[in-house]
Amino acid sequence: MGRPILDLSGQVAVVTGASSGIGQAVAIGLAEAGAKVVVNYRGEEEGAEATAEAVRRAGSEALILRADVSDEAEVEELFRRTRERFGTLHILVANAGLQRDAPSHEMSLDDWRKVIDVNLTGQFLCCRAAIREFLRRGPQPEISKATGKIVCMSSVHERIMWAGHVNYAASKGGVMLMMQSLAQEYAEKKIRINSIAPGAIRTPINRKAWETPEALADLLRLIPYGRIGEVEDIANAAVWLASDHSDYVTGASLFVDGGMALYPEFRGGG
Repeated sequence: MGRPILDLSGQVAVVTGASSGIGQAVAIGLAEAGAKVVVNYRGEEEGAEATAEAVRRAGSEALILRADVSDEAEVEELFRRTRERFGTLHILVANAGLQRDAPSHEMSLDDWRKVIDVNLTGQFLCCRAAIREFLRRGPQPEISKATGKIVCMSSVHERIMWAGHVNYAASKGGVMLMMQSLAQEYAEKKIRINSIAPGAIRTPINRKAWETPEALADLLRLIPYGRIGEVEDIANAAVWLASDHSDYVTGASLFVDGGMALYPEFRGGG
């Protein structure tokens, strides 16, 4: 069949939160494009094993590493073991995240902190570790035009406010400005940093929003394109952002949402 159009051969990718959903699909997509993949997980070892097996079926190498991305020491060990196995890395997809929803006046400080710690601080710790490795290694133009590529997983809620989910929305707004600031800081080193902002994607985390015809109909009223997103939609975007085909793209939030961020409820004039 020859090489894929988006060729990541010879590159090593770390995907956090890769045991299910979007992270699992991204890991598989990167492997199908030729990358070796570090499958990170925190609690779902069986899911991580399934992801690794799919990576191997795609003809690539997989390394499963457990780490809590909100723990600095565990993140440093994750990247140390990646270098130990593969020598370096070229791609980070900072995907691990969670929700702990509540009305704001009832939200506990623990629920606020946990979401910020994982969704925002966790992405920073992983980005920092990846950038350190990119700077240590330096350019490898025979492998990639960029010295390193980072894809942060954000959300349409970096732009769209979300009542009842203030910790989640705050974390994703933070991811957006963190990503842009890092992109500005390291562009001259040829390190490209972007984010994907998914809309409604068919994953277990939002099953209640799509598992019944009534719930799906309500959801589709917010999606001008007329369908719910699939995890492969996000994986395709991540592979493109990790490839040389997006080499002039940095500091961008790529909305993959079927038009949800276009505020479709205002189509009739508001």
